[in-house]
Amino acid sequence: MEQKPWRRWVPWAAAVLATGAVVATAPADDTAAGSTAMDVLGGAQLRIMAPAAPGGGWDQTSREMQAALRELAGRTEVYNVAGAGGTIGLSQFVRFGDDPAQLMTTGLIMVGAAKANKSAHSLADTTPLVRLTTDYQAIVVPSASPLRTTADLAAAMRADLPAVSIAGGSAGGVEQILAGLMAKAAGGDPARVSYVAHSGGGEALTTLLSGRAVIGISGLSEIQPQIEAGTVRALAVSSPERLPSVPGIPTLREGGMDVELQNWRGVTAPKGISDEEEQALETLLLDMTRTSAWQDALQRRGWGDATLAGPEFEEFVRTEQERVSQVLDEIGLG
Repeated sequence: MEQKPWRRWVPWAAAVLATGAVVATAPADDTAAGSTAMDVLGGAQLRIMAPAAPGGGWDQTSREMQAALRELAGRTEVYNVAGAGGTIGLSQFVRFGDDPAQLMTTGLIMVGAAKANKSAHSLADTTPLVRLTTDYQAIVVPSASPLRTTADLAAAMRADLPAVSIAGGSAGGVEQILAGLMAKAAGGDPARVSYVAHSGGGEALTTLLSGRAVIGISGLSEIQPQIEAGTVRALAVSSPERLPSVPGIPTLREGGMDVELQNWRGVTAPKGISDEEEQALETLLLDMTRTSAWQDALQRRGWGDATLAGPEFEEFVRTEQERVSQVLDEIGLG
């Protein structure tokens, strides 16, 4: 990938560690950073596409960005384009060509969905700007489920893997990847997993509570209100260690499944924007991550701060596409 002449290359390897985050520096003067970005963009109002239905992780991220950018960039617009793990939104987004006022929230789910759905487009057809957050997955069951632990779930998978139907997000997304990895850890064939894909977390929850799925997999930040309300019970989280925000939920490893998986979300721009526009947008978004509004959002949502920008983020996206493609092939989901 061509390195932009105005950037400084620094080692990016730490960025791919499951629990690591590399924070790029931003200008000290918040107002000046916002003004510079809007000057470069000609004062155009920023529009942020959330390539999923309202209420999910991409929608939450987009709207928290909207709030955190208010003092820096004025009013922004957030709109939703749902379907196919974000690839429908991606197919529309690439048509913006060189419009720097258009942004799209993206992440690991889109990387996997592009592969699974054989999408005509991938993140290579965009300009990656900034990685923002990480989020772990929760494995949940209805409150009345006889499954009480990860060990119970593993035993059920070993006994009859297809009978353990799993409700989650889009085909090829992080939830289906995790389902395959869990099946493999339990000694089963990931290709035999009965995975029920949905375009949004609300639909997946309905399927789970209706009894049409045995377990559900969802981003922790999305399902946590239902866990706290007692609608569902969490068996495990996909983190390497217990999370401070939910210390009572064990990890998959604690229950005997040697699996961990972390989702990430970030922002991308159209492929054809100029170097100057790209730099201005990255500076604006990096400055946004330093605002009290954004830091508050991280705390409220339980998101990990994974800020990464410039060529380091571009390289991260490239390696993620290779890694996810390999994982999907290995577990029979490619």
